[in-house]
Amino acid sequence: MKKVRATDIELKDRLVGINRVTKVTKGGRTFSFSAIVVVGDENGIVGHGLGKAKEVTEAISKGIEDAKKNLIEVPLKNGTIPHSQKGKFGGARVLIKPAAHGTGVIAGGAMRAVLESVGVTDVLAKCLGSANPHNVVKATMDALASLRDAGSIAAERGVSLDNVFKG
Repeated sequence: MKKVRATDIELKDRLVGINRVTKVTKGGRTFSFSAIVVVGDENGIVGHGLGKAKEVTEAISKGIEDAKKNLIEVPLKNGTIPHSQKGKFGGARVLIKPAAHGTGVIAGGAMRAVLESVGVTDVLAKCLGSANPHNVVKATMDALASLRDAGSIAAERGVSLDNVFKG
């Protein structure tokens, strides 16, 4: 997993979900909003954030700022991921698998937003366990952060790229 700084990168944001939260006080109910946002350059860089505020637009902008602080770089291979990977966070478990060209992004809700923001065009994904959007986004980020390409494995082991594939 490689952290990335948000400067000089053109990031696109996707809203995963908005929650209206109520706090009951002696003066009545106080409403506020929480927004889960995913940002990415659609070329291997992605981040997620949570923003909370009294107004929806303010919550979204806070979420975008938070997401820019949590950017990671994901290795991509011809529009898909290099290998299958599982991720987990809380009760959410996710499974992502590489797919052939032309398959498209087969994923639901929160996972789709993360995978499209990364720039993956062909992938099979399944959400196992909890479907809570907060935890699904974090579990997907966990799976993407665990991905490694052949070049980085070869460098880590100190061998040539051919030896990685031989086993």
